[in-house]
Amino acid sequence: MTELTSFNDDWQPTCSVQMLRLRATLLDTIRSFFRERNYLEVETPLLSHDIVVDAHLEPFEVPAAGERMFLQTSPEAGMKRLLAAGSGSIFQITHSFRRHEFGIKHNPEFTMIEWYGVGSSWQDQIQLTEDLVRCVHSTMSELNIERVLLSADPFQTIRYETAFARSLKSLASGNSVLALPLESLRALAVAETNFDAATCSTMGRDDLLNALLAECVEPQLGIAHPEFLHDYPATQAALATLNPHDDRTACRFELYLNGLELCNGYQELTDTNELKRRDELQNASRSQQSAEVLPGAHRMMAAMNHGLPDCSGVALGFDRLLMSLLGETNIQKVIPFPINRA
Repeated sequence: MTELTSFNDDWQPTCSVQMLRLRATLLDTIRSFFRERNYLEVETPLLSHDIVVDAHLEPFEVPAAGERMFLQTSPEAGMKRLLAAGSGSIFQITHSFRRHEFGIKHNPEFTMIEWYGVGSSWQDQIQLTEDLVRCVHSTMSELNIERVLLSADPFQTIRYETAFARSLKSLASGNSVLALPLESLRALAVAETNFDAATCSTMGRDDLLNALLAECVEPQLGIAHPEFLHDYPATQAALATLNPHDDRTACRFELYLNGLELCNGYQELTDTNELKRRDELQNASRSQQSAEVLPGAHRMMAAMNHGLPDCSGVALGFDRLLMSLLGETNIQKVIPFPINRA
């Protein structure tokens, strides 16, 4: 028999047993939170023929019985099929999968909490998201867990263009980043980010905005108090509706705590033709980046064509929420087996 070597200890979890117990307790808290608000807990497939098309999210493709299938980047496609079938408001706690996302803030497999409130607005879901975070925080308090303190004041909200104006010193006073010509936006990115002029000259508008967001804006979001960033550019609507009061922007929001994004929320798109148009644009962007074209979520599209009720949805990363409230800086401290130990 070959003797086991002492250095082979990567079978062990990266988080403590106490952390496992805390995760279990908080997930119970979250389930109770939604049940008290008449949200039905559901389960949808992790492996599906459908995949929501996003230029910036890379799914894992899994061949199954000779067919092209995907591990889901979020449970959105399956949950919208249930909404169209008459489920009413629903929530799910599941694992989601995204390739190339590994680091101190990311793991390719992670725990997602996703929910849809039928008849609710995105503003309603901002409030519900705050209530959920406070509920989790309160449970940690009851357990005497050392945590980041939250003020009793309401979470802050800030428009996308206002956050850019606050963070970018070289953006001229009174100018909106949404209105800048492409060349001016490139010059701004050269001035404010680590990208050089040659690189910026090859980047499109949304790539430039994302670079500025990541390097300059996000680190200042939610520092003193949790902060919702909202009214994203219409070109970054994903599956959100456009703002009826300002068609430059989308009814989309994200929550930040100490510079870390915790969730993504939409007033959900119900127009099938618009979904087809956006899928084509996302796949065109993928082609330009030499990424594989994705087939889309055809069963979700059929469900939307049947009739998706007016609703707003939110996808929240549970591991990141736990990190933020505990003041941890590495996701491996709150999950048992990151990808390098899976």
